[in-house]
Amino acid sequence: MLSSFGSIAKIPDLRKRIIFVLLMCIVYRLGSKIPVPGINAQALMTYMAGMGNTLLGMYDMFVGGAFTRMTIFALGIMPYISASIIIQLLGSVVPFFQRLSKEGEEGRRKITQYTRYGTVVLAAAQSFGIAKWLESQGEMGGTSIVVNPGVGFIIITMITIVAGTVFLMWLGEQMTEHGIGNGISLIIFLGIIARLPFAIRSEFREFTSGTRSIITEVVLIVLMVAIVGAVVLITQGQRRIRVQYPKKVIGRKIYGGQSTYIPLRVNTAGVIPIIFAQAIMFVPNTIATLVPWDFFQFAKHYFEMTHPLYWFFYGLLIVFFAYFYTAMVFNPVDLADNLKKYGAVIPQKPPGKKTAEHIDKILTRITLPGSIFLALVAIMPFFIVRFAGVNYQFASFFGGTGLLIVVGVALDTLQQIEAKMVERHYEGLLKGGKLRGRR
Repeated sequence: MLSSFGSIAKIPDLRKRIIFVLLMCIVYRLGSKIPVPGINAQALMTYMAGMGNTLLGMYDMFVGGAFTRMTIFALGIMPYISASIIIQLLGSVVPFFQRLSKEGEEGRRKITQYTRYGTVVLAAAQSFGIAKWLESQGEMGGTSIVVNPGVGFIIITMITIVAGTVFLMWLGEQMTEHGIGNGISLIIFLGIIARLPFAIRSEFREFTSGTRSIITEVVLIVLMVAIVGAVVLITQGQRRIRVQYPKKVIGRKIYGGQSTYIPLRVNTAGVIPIIFAQAIMFVPNTIATLVPWDFFQFAKHYFEMTHPLYWFFYGLLIVFFAYFYTAMVFNPVDLADNLKKYGAVIPQKPPGKKTAEHIDKILTRITLPGSIFLALVAIMPFFIVRFAGVNYQFASFFGGTGLLIVVGVALDTLQQIEAKMVERHYEGLLKGGKLRGRR
């Protein structure tokens, strides 16, 4: 394994790409420390301290704490992710985007351009909302969050945050083109991982103070390793459908006739169901925090992350969104039509409608265990917080959105590194077998 990593330094192109990614990561982390002008940092931190169980707390996790500090990267790359999801969903229902998705490279370029426009629009709208929200807050400890509220502050905040988001979008595209892995995913990955040293330090203080025993810590570490292994297994899990291509005789040569497979992922929807479900489940607490009405305060008790009722509805929403998003992004009818167009058939299944029904039946069956696993992984941090007494900052690495993103991005990046090494006739990172791509 160590010799395989040592081989990376012997491949000039791969070495340059990895160094470029590391440098861009440093640029991102430096930018995450530069605050938006006109903000009282101490008053802001005081106010944000109680936002951990709200939509704002979830958002802050993806941007590595930049939102809590209200830096130039406060929105991170999330407007781009939101715009990408919206365009992807529109591609399933709007004929214009459906045509673009079928136009090959030219269509993909246009979709990318529309995604960029959508990113700017979303970033502008969100930054305006943030500026007005900051102005509307009362004084924290005798000091207002905004030093000089007014139109000037709103304009400066919008320009600063939108520029930071556009810069991150460009940075991610450069990392994809000149580095290794998916740049946008790596930025989110870095934002989540940035919290890990602080979480470990907090847990170490708990251990040294005698709050937790060595046995408890060992059990937690073993549990974490087991959960990560299970996430890797499900992320890589596939159900392969055998496909047979017909033989074609052209002149004196015979083409085709080979068998191949259609890989259906057990977790087709990825991390999207957890993000959607988490956003909905955080709504009651977010409203209760911002609007101190008695009804919302009553409902807030039942929507705490450590309450079993929260776990139940959270799990149901994840299963629902897993099926919903899978249905949106994967169309068995289109796949069956493409197979029919190229003369490919699934053994013992007539082409066309019967093939589409067969694929849909298999996809429905494998999505159920995948969605249930997603629900269990999402609930695991809350379970650990309640029964092990671990703070949520550390427990969040035992499951949930953050762990799924970290594992998925790490696997994707390692798979690309391995492909580069094998291309140059070097042994891959894993001697026992190749990493399967996530797509």
